[in-house]
Amino acid sequence: MTFIVKSLDKMENLLVNIFDARKVYDSGDKLFSLSKERFFLINDIWIAIMEGDSLTSRTYNHIAFKINEDDFHNYLERIQSLGLEVSQGRSRVKGEGLSIYFYDYDNHMFELHTGNLQERLQRYKGDT
Repeated sequence: MTFIVKSLDKMENLLVNIFDARKVYDSGDKLFSLSKERFFLINDIWIAIMEGDSLTSRTYNHIAFKINEDDFHNYLERIQSLGLEVSQGRSRVKGEGLSIYFYDYDNHMFELHTGNLQERLQRYKGDT
């Protein structure tokens, strides 16, 4: 996944403090791609951030990460400690899990969700 961000430092801070991301590369002033970039790993997920203009508007387009329900409030506190805007999520049916939606500094939306696909499919079929 690649995110275009105005400030590499601010996005790095977000990735490290919320997702426990580990930085594995920083281009510094070298340009191998379109702009300065940094690479991170969140578990085995490769996240690239590149310097550029922020998104001009916010949408419901988002990337979701699975979290444990026991960690829900810990993640919410991490997000709030960075002063990020937590968005009102869509209404949920019982058994579908809990979600935290938030925007980064560049209008990208993220979701932290306690459920998984199998649980959601079972709930939508009425099997729970």
